[in-house]
Amino acid sequence: MIAAYDVPEDGPTRPLHSMRGDVDEAVNWRLGAQYTRIVHVLPDLIAELTRAYHQSSAHERSELAALLVSAYRSADAAAYKSGARDLSARLVELMRWAAPEAGDPLLSASVAYVRTETFFAAHAHAHAPGLRALEHALDSAPAPNDPPEMAIRGALHMRAAVIAGRARDAAAAATHLREARAFADQVTEGVYYGTAFGPDSVRIHEVSVAVSLGDGHADHALTIANEWKPPLDLPAERRSGFYIELARAQLWSGLADDAFESLKAARRIAPQHTREHPWVREDAATLRRLKRADSEALTNFAEWCAAT
Repeated sequence: MIAAYDVPEDGPTRPLHSMRGDVDEAVNWRLGAQYTRIVHVLPDLIAELTRAYHQSSAHERSELAALLVSAYRSADAAAYKSGARDLSARLVELMRWAAPEAGDPLLSASVAYVRTETFFAAHAHAHAPGLRALEHALDSAPAPNDPPEMAIRGALHMRAAVIAGRARDAAAAATHLREARAFADQVTEGVYYGTAFGPDSVRIHEVSVAVSLGDGHADHALTIANEWKPPLDLPAERRSGFYIELARAQLWSGLADDAFESLKAARRIAPQHTREHPWVREDAATLRRLKRADSEALTNFAEWCAAT
């Protein structure tokens, strides 16, 4: 389907409002970590959107391009979380192809946020270039004059803080986190251009940055978790990510029992996200070696997520 993005097969297309409803539903599945649903539906939906885009009149073309970006992003989530990193990178490039056709600079900025996955996937040697790419996106983003513009800019800073942490650049991580927090204080927590942003999302990323910087910063992650937990109205994928990263900080701090409880909390919130996360597999395997090797619950969890 993606190989034929510019030469789609002939076929029917539904009215724009019908396709828009399906794309919106797929976005909700992505935020809720419902990747299996995405895999079943998105190939046909993207093929239909591609046909519609190439057949469209000028006044519909920009909206169809925006819908394609959203659909590609949902498909990318399923690919990336499942470890299909080459497929994910291809979908990101298609997002970058379609976004300018939508004529919306905020959409292009949101694609820059997603593109960071390709730098995460390439591991340590790509983190510094990933940070540069986000800083270029910040330079190109619209001035933050209204809530969506502030949210998109804040989300880019939030993402930049994490990849700066992975690059072990503590000063840059702190700067971007501070900028993200300043924008979050000016908007209501919500989903902006497909990305959750607001005070709670930034708090979760404080934990992520602490874990990204390494075990010497685990205490900061634990301090946040002792004072605050993500509210239930945050997207499931984001809430589960908080507990996955908290578990790593707890494991580094010798809190094996707490780490296992956090992994179980992540599983309750978003089982598909948790099961496919490489850190979950690594940490479950470590827990199995370090403590409670005879625990049936831990053994079952490790087998469930294919920890080795």
